[in-house]
Amino acid sequence: MDRDTAEPDAGALPGPNAERWIEFHREHAAPSEYSHEFVWDVTREADGPFVTDVDGNVLLDFTCHIGAAPLGYNNEKLLSRLREFDLVEPMKIAGQDMYFGAGPDPADAEFPGSSHLMDLLTDVSGHYGMDTVFLSNSGAEAMENAMKITHDHRAPAKYGVAFAGSFHGRTLGTLSLTKSKEVYTRHYPEISGIETVPFCADRGCDAASCDCGFFAGGGSQLRNMLAPEGGHVDPAEIAFLTLEPIQGVGGYRFPSEAFMDEVAAVTEEYDIPLVVDEIQSGVGRTGEVWAADHYAIEPDVIASAKALRVGATISRSDVFPSKKNRLGSTFGGGDLLGSMMGAFTLEAIREHDLLANATRRGRQATELLRDGAPDSVVDVRGKGLMLAVEFDTPERRTAVVEAALDRGLLTLGCGAKTIRLLPPLDATEREIALGVDLFLDAVDAVSASAAAN
Repeated sequence: MDRDTAEPDAGALPGPNAERWIEFHREHAAPSEYSHEFVWDVTREADGPFVTDVDGNVLLDFTCHIGAAPLGYNNEKLLSRLREFDLVEPMKIAGQDMYFGAGPDPADAEFPGSSHLMDLLTDVSGHYGMDTVFLSNSGAEAMENAMKITHDHRAPAKYGVAFAGSFHGRTLGTLSLTKSKEVYTRHYPEISGIETVPFCADRGCDAASCDCGFFAGGGSQLRNMLAPEGGHVDPAEIAFLTLEPIQGVGGYRFPSEAFMDEVAAVTEEYDIPLVVDEIQSGVGRTGEVWAADHYAIEPDVIASAKALRVGATISRSDVFPSKKNRLGSTFGGGDLLGSMMGAFTLEAIREHDLLANATRRGRQATELLRDGAPDSVVDVRGKGLMLAVEFDTPERRTAVVEAALDRGLLTLGCGAKTIRLLPPLDATEREIALGVDLFLDAVDAVSASAAAN
């Protein structure tokens, strides 16, 4: 496949081979949220955003596996590095309770491991004073460990603060912080002491014009709930405040500068540890390594995963527990391949200037989308290549996802009526133009069909 000339070429989806694979998979798989009946054929050609399914359809993937494949498929920026190595077994060891290396000296190692990944992560987080990392399997574990270390750091704290519309994972601990769809949390037990405040998603508002409920009574609900401001919560008893700098599952909701300024002011004034969930927004997706870099906030802890291929809780050494066994072994923290891929991804972002590319291509995409969108599109928003198109109704959003798939473009819904677009960080001008053209054609087809009906 030549990425420079590849084009989507899709027939009826799912095809007969995909239907067989889906039937086989569902025989034993628990129900889950499969967004498309698309089956990637790992033996067929794929490159960057272009991928072949088991029926030979070629699709343009603007989901990047919900950001977990930040450079798309079989990208030479990564594959060229992986070809240098003979992989070994076991590929996973007992996490940070075990060491592994490659040769006599880390500086001359044949390939990077978890130690190198942690070194790179502290380098890209050093402007926040972060020097310590705990690796794990997933984003949910990264958030769980963020909750644990801040509770230990602030003991005997009893509160945590989360925001409406948030999504932080599916473990019982992280579900206590998840305030988006009810289906995620219904009937599950919750950690006590979690306070919820509104997330201001009107990115152009200020304290005087905000109508989301965050700014109220001459201040903010966050500030007003604190005891020194007349509220019921002693800030000294807050273990953490956590937020996604840009809400993902909740609808790609971008906050206002005024909201982030207030979060920064309150956490700094009352010395409340700020945990930033960068699981979907981090590792270059927004044109900065961390989405928090766009705003006034100063994180004390960063939780990352997806694009890293492993989970990572990043903070300062004084925030992490000093005693052994306060944080324990985690299988994924010793993932040799995951550590390599995470390190190679960070190196590729730096080597190929992909932060700047994400900014340029994101600007191109938003301009094209805004210029071509009909009235049924109520908003186009984004930072870098973390893009969202919001529709007038949930039904239209769903119909556009299906119509885009018919044209060979993979997209994803989020929130109630929004589609998220996540092209690879090295997307080209041609690929963005091609994808946006397919997307707008799908929007027009749905609008025409609705008018006809």
